[in-house]
Amino acid sequence: MAFDKTGTLTKGEPAVVSVTALGGHTETELLEIVAAMEAHSGHPLAKSIMAYAQQKGVRPAAASGFEIIQGKGATATVNGERYWLGSHRYLEERRQETKEVHEMLETMTNSGRSVVIVGDEKHVCGLIALADTVRPEARRTLEALRAEGIEHLVMLTGDNKGTADAIAKELGLDEVYAELLPQDKVSAIEKLVSRYGAVAMVGDGVNDAPALAASTMAVAMGAAGSDAAIETADVALMSDDLLKLPWLMRHSRRSLRIIRQNIGLSLLTKAAFVLLTFLGYASLWSAIAADMGVSLIVIFNALRLLADSGAGSSSR
Repeated sequence: MAFDKTGTLTKGEPAVVSVTALGGHTETELLEIVAAMEAHSGHPLAKSIMAYAQQKGVRPAAASGFEIIQGKGATATVNGERYWLGSHRYLEERRQETKEVHEMLETMTNSGRSVVIVGDEKHVCGLIALADTVRPEARRTLEALRAEGIEHLVMLTGDNKGTADAIAKELGLDEVYAELLPQDKVSAIEKLVSRYGAVAMVGDGVNDAPALAASTMAVAMGAAGSDAAIETADVALMSDDLLKLPWLMRHSRRSLRIIRQNIGLSLLTKAAFVLLTFLGYASLWSAIAADMGVSLIVIFNALRLLADSGAGSSSR
C-alpha cells in the first residue's frame, strides 16, 4: 500500500518555523514578495505562508504574471522584478545554489523541514522553513494494516528526501520515494505493481490523481481531497480518518465471505429442488416456500454487515 505524505500521513497543515532572508533582503521584504506570489496558490504550504505573513502584519505586494511550474514552484513579477519560488530541485535547475545556501538547506531538510526557496534572476533571496505534523492515528493505522496482512508500506512525496526520511522513520515505513513529480509517482506505482501484483494507493491531491489511476485500488481522503482525486478513486474516506483503512479491509473481506455464503446457499437449494423434482418429491408450493425462505435467509445474513458499518466509509 502506497501513501501520499502531505494531507494523508500528515495533517497537511504545515506551519512556518523560520524565515531566513538572504541577498540583502529583510524578513519583511521577503514575506511581502512570497505572500504576493502565494496569494495565487492553493497549496497547503502557500496557505501556511500567507497565514504567517498575516500574523506578522505583512501585506502582500502586488504581483502579476503568476505562473505555476508544475511540481517545482512558481514565478511572478513583484514590484517590477521577476521572482521565483520553489524546491531545492528547482534551485539546482536554475544553477543559483551556493555552498552557503546548500549547507543551510541540508541542515533544514535533515531536521524534517520543508523549505520554500525564494529568488530573483540574480541570487537566492531567502528560505522559508515549514514543518508538518504527522496525523495522530497514522502510526496505529500502519500497524493495523500490517496486522491485516499488508506486506509493504510505501510513502510517495514531492518533498525533499530529508523531510521524507524523517517522516518515514517516525512512522516505520518500509520504503520512501521522495522529490517526485506527478509522473514520477505514476512510475513508482507501476514499479510497485510489477513487483507485488496488487497495490493500493492512498492520496488526496490533484498531483495524486494519475498515481491513483495507475494503482490496483485507489483510496482518496474525501473531506480534504481534491475533486480530481475523489473522482479517480475507487473508495473515498469521507471522514479523513486513516483508521478506516484497516476497517475497510476487514469489512470488505467479511462482505466477500457473506456473498459467497449467500450464493452457495442459493445454488445448493436450487440444486436440491431440481433433484427432488426428478425424484418426484417436490411440489410447486414447497419450491416457492424454499425459494422465499432462502431469500429471507440471504437478506438477514447480509444485514449482519450493518453491525460493522459504523466506520462511515463511502465507496462507489
